[in-house]
Amino acid sequence: MVTTATPPKSKRLSLQVETIGADTTAIRSLDWDRDRFDIEFGLQNGTTYNSFLIQADKTALVDTSHAKFRELYIPRLQELIDLQTLDYLIISHTEPDHSGLVRDILELAPQVTVVGSKVALQFLDDFVHRPYQRWQVKQGDQIDLGRGHVLEFISAPNLHWPDTMLTWDHATRILFTCDVFGMHYCRETLYDESLTEIEDDFRYYYDCLMGPNARSVLAALKRLAPLGQPSLIATGHGPLLRYHIPDWIDRYRHWSENQEKSGTTIAVFYVADYGYSDRLSQAIAHGITKTGTAVEMVDMKAAELQDVRELVERSQGVVIGMPPVSGEWAEHLRAVIGTILGSVHAKQSFGLFESGGGQDDNIHLLAAKLRDLGLTMAFPPLRLDSAPTPATYQRAEEAGTDLGQWVNRDRTIQQMKSLDNDLDRALGRLSGGLYIITARQGDRSGAMLASWVSQASFQPLGLTIAVAKDRAIEALMQVGDTFVLNVLEAGNYQHLMKHFLKRFGPGEDRFAGVKTQPAKNGSPILAEALAYLECTVASRMECSDHWIVYATVQDGRVAKPDGLTAVHHRKVGNHY
Repeated sequence: MVTTATPPKSKRLSLQVETIGADTTAIRSLDWDRDRFDIEFGLQNGTTYNSFLIQADKTALVDTSHAKFRELYIPRLQELIDLQTLDYLIISHTEPDHSGLVRDILELAPQVTVVGSKVALQFLDDFVHRPYQRWQVKQGDQIDLGRGHVLEFISAPNLHWPDTMLTWDHATRILFTCDVFGMHYCRETLYDESLTEIEDDFRYYYDCLMGPNARSVLAALKRLAPLGQPSLIATGHGPLLRYHIPDWIDRYRHWSENQEKSGTTIAVFYVADYGYSDRLSQAIAHGITKTGTAVEMVDMKAAELQDVRELVERSQGVVIGMPPVSGEWAEHLRAVIGTILGSVHAKQSFGLFESGGGQDDNIHLLAAKLRDLGLTMAFPPLRLDSAPTPATYQRAEEAGTDLGQWVNRDRTIQQMKSLDNDLDRALGRLSGGLYIITARQGDRSGAMLASWVSQASFQPLGLTIAVAKDRAIEALMQVGDTFVLNVLEAGNYQHLMKHFLKRFGPGEDRFAGVKTQPAKNGSPILAEALAYLECTVASRMECSDHWIVYATVQDGRVAKPDGLTAVHHRKVGNHY
C-alpha cells in the first residue's frame, strides 16, 4: 500500500512509500515543481529522489534524499525503522540530491557503517565534517544482510560522478542504480507501465548525463552482465523499471556504442566537488556529444597519471577545468596538469574553463602553454565572474559543440563528398521555404535558419522541423518547450538569412542588431518576418544526425497578406 505525506499547505513536495520486494521498501521524495537539474537542463515533469530500505537480519539504507525533504523524509524513515538499529548506509554516490540527508542520519544513527567507493568516502568526508564508521568497497565486494540478501557492489565511475557504484541484491535480484537508468519524471506511478509515456524523458536524461560518459556506460554494462537480468531496476530518479528492462538496457547499450563509433575522442578533465567544475564540464561534454564525438570525462583528483597520459595521447582534443592552486590535492593536480602538457601534440585542439572554486589556477597562463605547444584553441576560455546562470551553461554547451565540430572538420568534409554526384544533385532538387526559428527561456536564447519545415497535422494544428543534433537551439526545443517559427518573405530575406547563417561564438547574442518583439510564449518575433507561428514541442523523433521535432501551433499572424514565402533551392543534397 502506498502512503503519502505532504507538508502543511503544500502539495508540491510529497513522500511515497511502498514495498517493492521481499524485506525491501522504496521511499520516493516527489519534487513536483523542480524545473531545472544539475547543469541547468530544463525539466518539464519535475523529478523524484528515490531511497531504499532493506530490513533483513541486518538493515541497510540505500541513499537518502535531497535536503529540502528533511521534514518529510526523516520522520517517515523513523516510522519504518529505529535508526539506532540501522546497520549500513550505502552511498551510491555523493551528489547532494541523494546524500543531502547523510549528516542527519549520522547524527541519529552514530553506530551506522557508511558503505561506499573510495572516492565516495573521500567526498563524504568533505561534506559531513565528522568522524563515522566506514566500509570502503570495490568491484565484486559483498555484504550479507541475512535471509539471502547478499549485496554485491558494481563499480560504475563517471555515471555520472566519479564515485558512483551500483548495488545488486542476490535475494530479490533488484539492482539499485542511483542515477543510472533514471529519468526526471515526477508521478505517483511507481513503475514503468507505459514505455511510450516516459521514453522521451529517459532519452533526454541519458543524453544530458550519461551520453558524455558512453565508454563508462559500456564498461558498467559489461560488469553487470554476469549477474543476469534484474527483476527490478531501482533507480534514483523517476519511476522504477520493471516492465521493459531489456528494452531500457538495450537502449543504453545502443546509444553508447553509437557514441563510441565516432572515431574521435575528446578528453574532459575536471575537479569533482570543486566550485562548479563538475557541472560546467558536464555541460561542455554534452555539447561535444551533440556532434557525434566520444567524450571521456576524468576527475583529476582520482586520475592515475599513466591513464591520463594514454587518454591524452589518443584524443583529438582536451578540455581542462582549472584546478585549485592550493589545498590537500594541489600537488597531485599539478602532476596531472604536467602530465597533460607532456602528452599533448600539435594536431590537437583544446578548451579551458574556470572552475569558480575561489583558488583557480591561471587560465591565461595554461592557454599560453598549450598554444606554445602547437595546439589550436577551439573556443575562448570560459571565465566566471559570478555563480553560473542558465546562460553560462548554455555558453559552455555551445563551446563544447564548437570543439566537437572542429575536431570533426575533416570527417565532415569527407562526408560532404561521399555521395554519388547524380544522387547528390537529385536530392538537392528538394526545395523548401526559408524560416528563422527563435526561442527564449529566461536568459537563454537561440535562433537558426531552417528550410526543412512542413505542416504535419490539422487537428491539432501541427508542423515538423528537422533540427541537426549539433545546432545550439536544439537544447531549447525539448518536449514542452516553446518557440516561434518566423516565415521569411521572398525578395526581403537576404540580410536576415546572412545574419543567422553566420557562425556565432559560444553564448553570443543571436539577435544583436535585429529588430524583434516578444511573442505570447516569450520567444522573439522578427519584425521583418512575413508571418510567424507560436509553437510548442509535442514530440521528437531521432533520425540519424537530425531530430524531427513535431510541434503544435497555438497562435500566428501574417504581417503582409500579399507577400510570398521565400523559397530555398539547393544544389546538393548531402549538406546544407
